[in-house]
Amino acid sequence: MRMVIVEDDPRLGEQLAAQFRAAGWTVDLAANGSEGRYYGEEFSCDLAIVDLGLPDISGLELVRNWRGAGLAFPILILTARSDWQDKVLGLEAGADDYVTKPFHPEEISARVAALLRRASGRASNVADYGPIQIDFQARRVLREGQALDLTSYEYNTLEYLAHHPGQVISKAELTEHLYAQDHERDSNVIEVFIGRLRRKLDPQQELQPIETVRGAGYRFALQREAQ
Repeated sequence: MRMVIVEDDPRLGEQLAAQFRAAGWTVDLAANGSEGRYYGEEFSCDLAIVDLGLPDISGLELVRNWRGAGLAFPILILTARSDWQDKVLGLEAGADDYVTKPFHPEEISARVAALLRRASGRASNVADYGPIQIDFQARRVLREGQALDLTSYEYNTLEYLAHHPGQVISKAELTEHLYAQDHERDSNVIEVFIGRLRRKLDPQQELQPIETVRGAGYRFALQREAQ
């Protein structure tokens, strides 16, 4: 999953970036609104964290620009302002949630998890696909109750596909969400991750959890059970 953080405080920005990179996110860190707008529009993004008090264009203007461009990813705004009017303005501009500074890292993580659940239509951090369960908060996958040994990239590949059930995801799109901007990219590696996932998720080749759509990409084919 790919996130853009727009924060002009270098220390706080680096802390947030390190927190989410450690949780498996690909993070683009911007120090001002113009840079943040570029990341949000040029790189396929799954979520954004935006400080309202930016030095060039305001966080409110940035959110309006993204929404005006048709970008629908969840946006969490950070504000040092406690006035309810500022929070309302942020939500009316198109943000999905807000956190008032100072805040605890655990609160940011919990709100990000809640936004992802809402965006994907899940009521829980754990998605049940019959014999396979994915715990998005713990980054853990179980098959028939047994935890699978997945690498970080394997899990990230599965997570992105599972967040877009039934959609055909190209290798280029997966590559965009798995690797940082300056990382040397090889989309053929995606085939390796998909092959490993299939063997680990479906060793008997009974479930067919990930379909190949010839010439287009991959599709997560499992249906989530009602909770």
